[in-house]
Amino acid sequence: MKKLMLLAIAIFALQTNSIAQETKQEGPNFPKIDASPMDLVIYRNADDKAIARVIYSRPQKRNREVFGKLVPFGEVWRTYANEATELTLYQDMKVADETVKAGTYTIYTIPNEKEWTIILNNRIHTWGAYEYTDKEDLVRIKVLIRNSPTSIESFSMAFEPNENGANLLMGWDDKYVSVPFKATGK
Repeated sequence: MKKLMLLAIAIFALQTNSIAQETKQEGPNFPKIDASPMDLVIYRNADDKAIARVIYSRPQKRNREVFGKLVPFGEVWRTYANEATELTLYQDMKVADETVKAGTYTIYTIPNEKEWTIILNNRIHTWGAYEYTDKEDLVRIKVLIRNSPTSIESFSMAFEPNENGANLLMGWDDKYVSVPFKATGK
């Protein structure tokens, strides 16, 4: 009787395991979450109309030394991870003193210890900075690096509205930069 009972339990366990394995194999096969997930920030005016949008990926610090190591100084960087960061302007804007027409551009940066060079480039839909060419540069401006009062674990971007437009803040680790966008007055 005990042997029969043990045999019944073993068969039941094998069937349950087989059903569980079959269940795991059914259904959609969704990919794992990206280590640097994509995000989006939008700058809207007082009427809630979209003025600018940035699509970018958010790498994590994970106890790594970011600037000067993970992101080398003096080299063109895709400005975060995966696809190069994409900026769409829905109206003409001034970036620093340069007028930029409505359209979609790639943001590249060249980080250095005290300042970053911010580049708006006409070549879009690129992976990383592998396809970067300065022949496609539309605007290059330099912005000072600022110390963040707190550590920023995931690379982050935000628009900070001001009287004449907005500043695009880009921060990671203990640093951030501010890129001025202003209405053209049209």
